[in-house]
Amino acid sequence: MREYSTPQTVDVPTTGNLTDDVVRNAAEARDTVAFSRPTEDGSGWTDVTCGEFHDQVTAVAKGLVASGIDPGDRVALISRTRYEWTLMDYAIWFAGAVTVPIYESSSAEQIAWILEDSGAKAVMAEDAVHLGKIADVRGGLDALHHVWAFGDNGIDVLVRLGADIADDELEKRRTAAGPGDLATLIYTSGTTGRPKGCMVTHGNFETELGVAVHELDRLFQADGASTLLFLPLAHVFARIIQIGCVKSRTRMGHSADIKTLLPQLQTFKPTFILAVPRVFEKVFNTASQKATADGKGRIFDRAAETAIAYSRGLDAGRPSLAVRAQHAVFSRLVYGKLREALGGECAFAVSGGAPLGERLGHFYRGIGLTVLEGYGLTETTAAVTVNLPDALKIGTVGRPLPGTAVRITDDGELAFKGGQVFIGYWQNPEATAEAIDSDGWFHTGDVGEVDDEGFVRITGRKKEILVTAGGKNVAPAVLEDRVRAHALVSQCLVVGDGQPFIAALVTIDAEAFPAWAEQHGKTGDVADLVDDPDLRAAIEVAIEDANQAVSKAESIRKFEILPYDWTEEGGQITPSLKLKRNVVLRECRDEIAALYER
Repeated sequence: MREYSTPQTVDVPTTGNLTDDVVRNAAEARDTVAFSRPTEDGSGWTDVTCGEFHDQVTAVAKGLVASGIDPGDRVALISRTRYEWTLMDYAIWFAGAVTVPIYESSSAEQIAWILEDSGAKAVMAEDAVHLGKIADVRGGLDALHHVWAFGDNGIDVLVRLGADIADDELEKRRTAAGPGDLATLIYTSGTTGRPKGCMVTHGNFETELGVAVHELDRLFQADGASTLLFLPLAHVFARIIQIGCVKSRTRMGHSADIKTLLPQLQTFKPTFILAVPRVFEKVFNTASQKATADGKGRIFDRAAETAIAYSRGLDAGRPSLAVRAQHAVFSRLVYGKLREALGGECAFAVSGGAPLGERLGHFYRGIGLTVLEGYGLTETTAAVTVNLPDALKIGTVGRPLPGTAVRITDDGELAFKGGQVFIGYWQNPEATAEAIDSDGWFHTGDVGEVDDEGFVRITGRKKEILVTAGGKNVAPAVLEDRVRAHALVSQCLVVGDGQPFIAALVTIDAEAFPAWAEQHGKTGDVADLVDDPDLRAAIEVAIEDANQAVSKAESIRKFEILPYDWTEEGGQITPSLKLKRNVVLRECRDEIAALYER
């Protein structure tokens, strides 16, 4: 299959912009709850209605106008996921301006580049830490006129500034932008080089969400639909959920601290969540480790295998009687507790950003949480393909969304065409021409395949394909994902380009390691035990499991456990939890060389 397309199923607006959803909600359902904000003590939630949100957005937007923010100006946002992030995002659009999200974990150098490249006129930060980083680099930012912070009463300052701006003046600003106008500049975190600003329009979002909300109606339009957002809103994946919730009046909450996420999930009780695969891996591994520590490891393992068998049975038509019987028992003993950890109401999850893995997909569906895996990039306004509740094929990233076409190029690269494809890179026509060909196809850089039903499977990155000395092409992601699924593994880098065989560098999960060490009577930290036979044997299990997915020529022959982990703070991991291959290859050149010298 070289090309597959799906017909458009919804009408995409040809006028207006994203602010229309806020105005419509206030007019049609003023008293309907739109958001729930955590209380000061974190014990509960305070509701915000559609009318209240509209009024707050307009008040902040008037402050932006009074501050001299003109139509088309860029306003940066640097903060953790919180209600005020969403409030500010829509206020920027009401003022006719363009939002430039920045990851709250960004370094001063990264912040400086994005503010300089975007020509941001103002920035709303979160706290004193961000203000300090901005202050360190502000000398070279001639376009930057205003710096506010949520933690320094930035919202209240804007509301007071805008008190004298008339409603009709703001309405002119709000309605000036159309579908073709820029809504946001999202800088790709990138695994190499400086990030590029992706120009995403109001129409890109309208196309994406108009279709997605319709196709995912069991998530967005179910009675009592709600979600707790904990991924960073600087990432396009979280951003489309934010906009989708506003568009569909789905109650949304924000969670900024992973330490309080579990108790917040239990009080918020979302009906669906979204996360990257690493989160689903961690939930599974943590549950497995806890069961083992409590002496119930074998029961959990049997329950997991039963869940997987049950899900596979659904694909085959119906699980066997024996599997159904075991599933009923474990549903009471194990699965129910896992579902309760998410609040007890969660039936669906959306996963993206990296491959989830077939085994985990079956496990979660088997316990009663169907994970809908999708695929997309910042340049495609997030999802261009997604599995749907009634059109699901675990192990794939789903079919193209209606109105979208996928093509496999001659060298196996995935290319897409549709209304959600961005209009180009900010002030970088050369990069734009390289990404979007003359026929309008966006070339993703990912390698994949499309089956005869239109389901897309990602097999690797085009630029990351390894070619061994024997001429064998190897996609490292397939192996890395399987190794990383092991409870003890944090990260994995598969190497072997131009080498006689495939090898791997592995880092250990700092949270999982202490429990493993205690169970095996080990003392010391990871650095002391990298050559320990028991630790190597545990990682060998992960390596052998990964090798089951490939041919012998593609399998990992040797591996090395590193005495440290790769992190975002260390510069080896992107904010969206992807490994920066080129950075690690450069930093670990000696360790890689040693794999082939022994």
